[in-house]
Amino acid sequence: MYTGSLRAQISALDPYTPGLSIDEIRQKFGLAQIFKMASNENPLGVPPLAQAAIARHAAEAFRYPRGGNPRLLAALAKFHKVSERRIVIGNGSDEVIDLLIRMLCEPTRDTIACFSPCFNLYPIQAQISDVTVKRCPLREDFSFDFNGLLAQVDDTTRLVFLTTPDNPSGFCPTVDEVRDFAAKLEQKTSKALLLIDEAYMDFCEDETAHSLLACGEIPSNVGIMRTFSKSFGLAGLRLGYAILPEVLAEGFWRARLPFSVNLLAEEAGLAALTDLNFREKTMETVHHGRKLLSESLKAMGCTVWPSAANFLLFRLPASASAKDCFETLLSHGIIIRLLKSYSLPDHLRVSIGNSQENSAFLKEMAAFLGRI
Repeated sequence: MYTGSLRAQISALDPYTPGLSIDEIRQKFGLAQIFKMASNENPLGVPPLAQAAIARHAAEAFRYPRGGNPRLLAALAKFHKVSERRIVIGNGSDEVIDLLIRMLCEPTRDTIACFSPCFNLYPIQAQISDVTVKRCPLREDFSFDFNGLLAQVDDTTRLVFLTTPDNPSGFCPTVDEVRDFAAKLEQKTSKALLLIDEAYMDFCEDETAHSLLACGEIPSNVGIMRTFSKSFGLAGLRLGYAILPEVLAEGFWRARLPFSVNLLAEEAGLAALTDLNFREKTMETVHHGRKLLSESLKAMGCTVWPSAANFLLFRLPASASAKDCFETLLSHGIIIRLLKSYSLPDHLRVSIGNSQENSAFLKEMAAFLGRI
């Protein structure tokens, strides 16, 4: 009989909680039509050129992809105007996050720093690696307390995570604020990498005012992550990447599992980078929908936080329950996100949908709040 046991860090782990799936809700409520507005996916689906690429290469799926994904590396280098030697590609940004923590942090000795709340995967993967997490609370308006975050940094800090636009609020600091923080971090310690997660930066209406990558000014102590899961519409294929200092990029490729990016994901990513018409339509849909949902929710008495992402954080009027709202919408086939896992039980997050999804969401919200 097996008598082994899990490591204490795994036994105590509070795992990442994904948004509910369409199949789960269809099975639970027996509904024919479900609108998923919980996971910040592309409201227009998969780019047509990517769909064609997947179909065209499907018969090759029995083959291993080429090691190192050189074609995608070259395409990303051209797309972002950076050196191929700085780019790493992973099975979603999740692999990049996990591997960098394991590459840079010695268990039980080193630490990472991040805000609270933040994307839950940062502290989860740190706990798995037995790395201590030091956290700074966001301000009441969900803006960043950069001085407070810097105060969490010491000689043991190897990674500082910054998500911009932030999840779950959509807050997006200026590029000058981020550049200033990177400089102060380097003054405090040269051993820490500032890893900026720009998963939602595509949806910001002025990237050059908010993104070091878009400005072409990446300090030596900064890495920047991007993903194909959001604006490129490939969440189900798991494809993410980062621009890192060359020494870290070289180490990443040595440590990464072989073939972690599958052949169809690579072909879809290459095609998605060229589907400019789809990206333009995606941005138009998100920018219009974000404005519509924000104004409509405010008109219903909700508090809505400004967002540069493809989602909105909101709180209901004082007399309404976030949990009741979430469950009521579920029963009517609309999935949004209850933010209990972010320690925000009174807040909700809704992804920007297409016109049909946005209309259905607002109709059900009006009906729910009208019954309060």
